Amino acid sequence: MNENVLHQLIELYHNDEQTGARLAKEGVLFDGYAAEMEQVHKHNAEQLESIVNEFGWPGESLVGEDGTWLAWMIAQHAIGLPDFQRRCLDLLNAAVKNEEAPAVHAAYLTDRIRFNERKPQVYGTVFDWDEYGQLSPWTIEDEAGVDERRTSVGLPQLVDAVEDARNQAAAEGNTPPADYSARQWEIEDWARRSGWTGWTE
Repeated sequence: MNENVLHQLIELYHNDEQTGARLAKEGVLFDGYAAEMEQVHKHNAEQLESIVNEFGWPGESLVGEDGTWLAWMIAQHAIGLPDFQRRCLDLLNAAVKNEEAPAVHAAYLTDRIRFNERKPQVYGTVFDWDEYGQLSPWTIEDEAGVDERRTSVGLPQLVDAVEDARNQAAAEGNTPPADYSARQWEIEDWARRSGWTGWTE
C-alpha cells in the first residue's frame, strides 16, 4: 500500500469536510454552490487527477478500502471538471471489474454525472428539492426496475433511501429553496457554464 498517496487523500478530504462544516455553520453551504466550496472541490480534483495520472485509479491494493473511499468522494465532488469526472467513472468501472473498488461507488458516480448532464439517473442516489418542497430522487430512468439495480450494487430500497435523505437534510438544516423555478434555472445555467450541457436557443 502507498502510504503517501493515502495520506494525501486524507488531507484533501479533511479540507473538504472542514470547509463544508464551516460554511454550513455560516448558513451559506446550501445557498447554491458556494464559491469557496467550489474552489476546494476543484483543487482536490486537480490533486486527484495528478494521482490518477501517476498510479491509475486509487484502488484497494494501492490505498486500501479507506483510501478508495476517499478517492471516490473527491471524484464525486469534482463537478466543476466534467471531463475529469467522466474519466474517473471510466477508471472506477474498470477498478470495480478488477475487484479494486466496490460497485456502489460507480453507481453513485454514474448518477452524479447523469444529474450534472441533466439526464435521468440510473440508481436513484441523487436527490434534489421538488416543486412540492420535498427532497426527492432526481428523475430515474426505468423507475420500475430501480430497486433491482440498487440491490445489485448493495444499495437499500429506494423508499428507505428517501426517508434517510430527508432525515439527514432536516438534521443539517438543508431546506427547500424559496423559489423552485429560480433554483432550477440556476442549476441549468450552472450546468451549461460548467460544460456539462450545451447551450440551447
